[in-house]
This record gives sequence, structure tokens and C-alpha cells, in this order.
Amino acid sequence: MPHNKQAKKRLRQNEKRRMRNKFFKSTMRTYVKRVRRAIEEKNFEEARKWLDMAAPYIAKVSGKGIIHRNTASRLISRLTRHVNSLKDS
Repeated sequence: MPHNKQAKKRLRQNEKRRMRNKFFKSTMRTYVKRVRRAIEEKNFEEARKWLDMAAPYIAKVSGKGIIHRNTASRLISRLTRHVNSLKDS
């Protein structure tokens, strides 16, 4: 347990940030799951709709520093590639 005033405040700040980061990361994962589910069902329209919502959100989470920018780029790239492969088939 913290003993001084600054350490107590730091503990409160860290907890608040942890909860905020957890929310953004969890929401991002939900979007990704919905895109992947639509891909598995081979539903191009649904997958495209969810990807259009997921991609900017992933970029937003990356911009906040919650996930690394390369991870965000890789995730968006892979999802986009999978969705576009549905259109061809």
C-alpha cells in the first residue's frame, strides 16, 4: 500500500487508466470477433459492415497507445484481406 499522498494519487490514476484501456481493448476484440464470425459464415455484406466499424476503432486504440501501431496495421490488413477474399469467391 502507498504511504504518501503522491503514491496514493498515482495508484488511483493507474487504476482509472487500466480500466479505460481494458474497455477500449475489449471493445476492439468484440469488433474483430464480429468480422471473423461474418467471414466464417461467408457473409460478405456483414463482414464489410463490421470491418468498416472495426478498422477505424483499431486505429483509434493504436493512436491512444493501447496496442502497438504495427499490431493495429497487421490486424486491419489481415481482416481486410480476408473480407476481400470473400468478394472474389
